Amino acid sequence: MKRSFRMTVAALLFSAVPLPSALAGDLYDLDPEHTQTIFHIDHLGYSTVTGSFHQVKGVLTLDEEHPEQSLVEATIEASSVDTGVPTRDEDLRSSQFFDVARHQTITFRTKKVRRRGPRGADLSGELTLLGITRLVTLRTTFNRVAPDPLRGNRMVAGFTASATIRRSDFGMKAFVPLIGDIVRIDINAEAIRR
Repeated sequence: MKRSFRMTVAALLFSAVPLPSALAGDLYDLDPEHTQTIFHIDHLGYSTVTGSFHQVKGVLTLDEEHPEQSLVEATIEASSVDTGVPTRDEDLRSSQFFDVARHQTITFRTKKVRRRGPRGADLSGELTLLGITRLVTLRTTFNRVAPDPLRGNRMVAGFTASATIRRSDFGMKAFVPLIGDIVRIDINAEAIRR
């Protein structure tokens, strides 16, 4: 039963920047080599363009006693956007899209956690993009927490999550509706216990 509870707690949490010391629980640092933040967007109805961000920082707190008090935050460097096409990536860094000169980071901070079965949870939180904050829900699934023999048997927690947003809600309105307004986000993450 303790393992099941640990799995449920893990499912409630994703990645975060350093948390206040008053919070109880084990701290896990997001592993940038095993974490992906991927977005998908319609391109003129012809295809779906995908991209990712290479610089994501975070900390995961697993509080077995009071999971409802856990705090989850994540920070993405907007300039690390990568669609595999350098000219398009430069456009995405411009003021029409991510405006990285004025808004270097994208952040997410949980406000409420709702359990969804033994391995899932909906994390409702504040997504800040282009200086605008909106509530977004990450549908999160816990994959596993266990010692990793490839990392010296350190405890590793793994998750997947997804969300859908409207970029225009954050002021990113360039070329809507030719380039889609709806953006699907998929996250694959591993975090290593400190």
